[in-house]
Formats: sequence, structure tokens, C-alpha cells
Amino acid sequence: MGIEYASVIDLPRSEVFAWHARRGALTRLAPSWQPVSPRAESDSLSDGQAVLGLPGGLRWVARHDPREYDPPHRFVDTVTVDGVGSLPAGLLPWRHTHDFEVVDETHTRVVDRVDAPVPAGVLRPVFAYRHRQLTDDLAAHARATRAGFALKTVAMTGASGMVGSALSAFLTTGGHRVVRLVRHASRDADERQWDTADPAPDLLDGVDAVVHLAGASIAGRFTEGHKRGVANSRIGPTRRLAEVAARAAVPVFVSASAIGYYGADRGDETLTEQSTRGDGFLADVVDGWEVATVPAAESGVRVVRVRTGIVQSPRGGTLRLLRPLFIAGLGGCVGDGRQWLSWIGIDDLVDVYHRALWDTGLSGAVNAVAPQPVRNAEYTKVLAGVLHRPALLPVPGFAPALLLGREGNRELASASQRVVPARLGRAGHRFRAPDLEPALRHLLGRSVG
Repeated sequence: MGIEYASVIDLPRSEVFAWHARRGALTRLAPSWQPVSPRAESDSLSDGQAVLGLPGGLRWVARHDPREYDPPHRFVDTVTVDGVGSLPAGLLPWRHTHDFEVVDETHTRVVDRVDAPVPAGVLRPVFAYRHRQLTDDLAAHARATRAGFALKTVAMTGASGMVGSALSAFLTTGGHRVVRLVRHASRDADERQWDTADPAPDLLDGVDAVVHLAGASIAGRFTEGHKRGVANSRIGPTRRLAEVAARAAVPVFVSASAIGYYGADRGDETLTEQSTRGDGFLADVVDGWEVATVPAAESGVRVVRVRTGIVQSPRGGTLRLLRPLFIAGLGGCVGDGRQWLSWIGIDDLVDVYHRALWDTGLSGAVNAVAPQPVRNAEYTKVLAGVLHRPALLPVPGFAPALLLGREGNRELASASQRVVPARLGRAGHRFRAPDLEPALRHLLGRSVG
């Protein structure tokens, strides 16, 4: 029982082991489709412990065995479960050995060996996911290093959100320092209090880059109050943060944006960063959001505006909402299904933000979407196929309007934007998952491996 899973990484053993020892590794390796949430990361692989939150108030506690700590060859952890309730029978005892073997000077064989009363078939999707995450993350960091990207201190707003938590963990496992800009009083050296109405003049002292992700969710009924909250959480705070970045002469300011810039429905028109602005509430908000970064750009800061598509992650966004519906056999396309959906996997979005930090040739608007947009009907078919469920119940057009209002339905549920990543294509950017089905299989633990 248990499993042994191995893969070869195109980096020296010391670098691969160091990645595992840094904060963020637990977050980057935790399977995205499982109901777990990293609560605490280990301070040391020699004798620390890492904690995952489980449903029902349980905590999965992995304690590192000091007797087995042998850097950069090996570390070992054993698991206990604490909290309210009881663990499903048959998961413990659990012993996880992490071995790192030299293949040659530039290649490392990573071996995960779990001794537990669990069939290998149950564990294989977890370790297929972990090893692909490790391989792709290390490759992304290696590309940046080859481009001359040294270790940086990155100030980040929205660091606790879906995108921010993934990006923060990615950066810290690469050796960078992330300083979280937070609304509450700072609790440690890696937090700074950010007053969005009047940011402190020294907020960005000692910072090499800013990643600005904060903003109220656009999901919800498009009432005047909701729309005002969406706009006010983006435009004013962005402008004031850009002004501080300008005064601090921060080299690069990367700001979230959205493909809502292109309007709710452009038919079959292929939209690049050179396409004109569309109409509607979200187009107005995104335009104002992007204009708010101008104070930084005018002062010589390299500004990148990441126009993000529909992010695919079981931890948030549309996929989090759709997955249980499709599993229950209640999934279906919206309306006639002809709407274009410009999507991007969460890890590819992380790579786009990372590239915006290290690629000095990028500035201005950058479309953060996969190269192959799909129609809603195709998205529905692929998701249903990955989950092995039927998708026979189309969502009538009036249903989203009942939840979002007519305007919200037009700009969210029924939006149609055929956006392509032209700037990234010209830069030779490599996507981890350029096609929808492999992306969803990885994110949902349905890959073959």
C-alpha cells in the first residue's frame, strides 16, 4: 500500500531541495481540487511542522523527523490529525519520505515515497499534480534567472486572494521576498499597513516591484451600490498607490486589469491589446483602472497592466461554482452557447505576472489569456468530459438575469470576448497549458500520470 512516485527535474539537486525548504512550497503543492487549505508552513524541514486545514475542523499536521533530515538528500514527515471530528478510517499511519537523487550535475531525480494503508491508485493523481507543479514552477524560475532576474522584494496588494496567494507562494519558493500590503495593522515584518485613501509616503521604501491585485469582486447583482463599490475599490486606490510608486521610483508596477476593457460582446472579432475599448460598465471601470496607473508611468516606472481573462481554478471564480453543478449532472451551456470565453489557468496567470516582473520589454496592456479561446458550448463539453458527467441541461438566458440583473447578465454570464495574447505571443511566452482540456485535467486531478 502507499506509493512511490518519481520524476527528473532539469536543475541541480541543491536548487530543487532549496525550493522545498522555502515558504510557499506547501501552497504550491497542495492539490487544487481537494478541500484543503494551507494553514501554517514549516520553519524548517529538519524539525518543524506544516498544517493543512481539512473539512469538519480537522487539521492535517505533517511533522518533520529530525532523525531523517539529511540535506540535500532527504527529509521525512509523519502525519497526525488534530481537531474536532474523526478522520476517515484507513488513512493513518502515514509516513512520507522525500528523496533527492543526483542524476548528473544539472538533473535531479525527485522521489516521493508514502507508506500508508492507501491504494496507490488513490494517491497517484495527487503526486502527478505535485510533480508537475514542481517541474513547471522550477522551469519558470530558471527562465527568469537566465534572463538576469535577481532576487527581489515585491510589495503586493490582494495577497490573500485566489491569485495573490498563488503568486505569493510562487515568488517565495523562488527565493523572493513578498511584502503584503494589508488594511489591518501589520503583524510581522512581511506586512505593511496600507491606507487606500492616504497611503504612507514610505509605504514602498526598499521595494523593487509592486504587484497590485486588490479590488472588490465584480460578482453580484449590478445594483448602483455594487457598481460603485467595484469602481471605488479600484480607481482611487490604484491612482494613489501609483503616485507613491512614482515618488519611491519603484522600477516596475504591475497592476491587475481585465478583458472587460473590450466590452461585453464584440461578436467574432479577434481582440488584441491594440483593439479599441468596448462599451458598458466594466469597460468604463477597466479604462479608469488602467488610467489610474499613469502617474507611475509618467515618472518612468515600467507599468504593466495585466488584462486577465476568466481564471480557471477550483479554489475560486467560475470553475469553483461550476464544478459541483457538473458533478451533480446539472451542468450545461448558457443560452445558445455561442459566446466566446477567453480563459486562463491559474498557474499560467501566475507565470504572466512573473514575466511582467522580469521581462523589461513588457509594458502597457498585456492580455493574460490562453492562446485558444473557446465558445461556451465547447467549454461546457470539455468540462463535462473531464468530470465524466453529462451536460444536457442548458441554462436558459433569463436565469442569470434573475441573479445578476439584466446588466450583470450581459457583462458577466453572457459576455462574449474572443481575446488572444498577442503581446505574449510576440515575446515567445511559453504557456503551461495552452489548451483547455489538459488545463482542466491538471487542475481537477484528472491527468494521466
